[in-house]
Amino acid sequence: MSISLVAPSRPLRIVIPGGSGQVGQMLARYFQESGHHVTVLTRGPYTPPWQTVHWDGEHIGPWTEHLEGADVCINLTGRSVNCRYTAENREAIYNSRIRSTHLLGEVIAGLADPPGVWLNASTATIYRHSLDKAMDEKDGELGGNERNTPDAWKFSIRVAKDWEAALFRIPTPRTRKVAMRSAITLSPVGGNAFAVLLNLVRVGLGGKQGNGRQFVSWIHERDFARAVEFIIAHEELSGAINIASPNPLPNREFMEALRDAWGMPNGLPAPAALIEIGAFFLRTESELVLKSRRVVPGRLLDAGFDFEFPDWPEAAENLVDRWRRRHD
Repeated sequence: MSISLVAPSRPLRIVIPGGSGQVGQMLARYFQESGHHVTVLTRGPYTPPWQTVHWDGEHIGPWTEHLEGADVCINLTGRSVNCRYTAENREAIYNSRIRSTHLLGEVIAGLADPPGVWLNASTATIYRHSLDKAMDEKDGELGGNERNTPDAWKFSIRVAKDWEAALFRIPTPRTRKVAMRSAITLSPVGGNAFAVLLNLVRVGLGGKQGNGRQFVSWIHERDFARAVEFIIAHEELSGAINIASPNPLPNREFMEALRDAWGMPNGLPAPAALIEIGAFFLRTESELVLKSRRVVPGRLLDAGFDFEFPDWPEAAENLVDRWRRRHD
């Protein structure tokens, strides 16, 4: 029987490994405020209004008791990709995702009463650089084998593929599994991608990035949380699922809509060469801006999911308005 989060007969027990980051805290808050019991497994201490339990993502420990009898596991564990892809950072990015996912698979497979559903983070970056067509779960083309693909892009795609392979490798017959191929989740809080883009707009640097033709796949934070809720509630959904707005748009149009939402008429463009230089000094990778991600949520739409913010101009206005109220 499907779990309904619209009017649950009882509060659900939701465990979120790696839930101390932006997306994890947003989901924890969303489900906690909806009346469910949330436990975040975290390496570092912090004091939110939900339960936190220590784990290291590599070893079995007392944290496994919180998965026994839980309804939902949402694994978001993974070192940030907002860094230079040095050998050391690549190893940390890769191992933090694959090892923790494999560990959870071993634990969940051995529980007497495992979670009914396990959602594991993945990424829309798994698809190839695409200007020519939208990528859904059925016909989308995974990347990594294209000619002239930058090495950093190949690395990101390999991480995504191996991440999903780790999720599905160990059989968990009593636990439904979903790989969340999510686009960039946008929230009006400091320190994330939205804050970076908005700051560029505010200082007059919010023009197109590169040639501006690369597509931006995105999702409003509320639609991300609602999509996760929808997947949990619909037992027929398993496997890889794109979590992204149905309307990705070229970078040029994306930045123009953000400028309009802020009330900034113009913005200086950033050529690809300048982005490469800036990425080097900021200790990050240009892939995060220059790769074209044209991802659409085919399976969510087919299942009847209704986006509150399907279009970027309206989403940008909402996020900017909330940013002003928080920071002005």
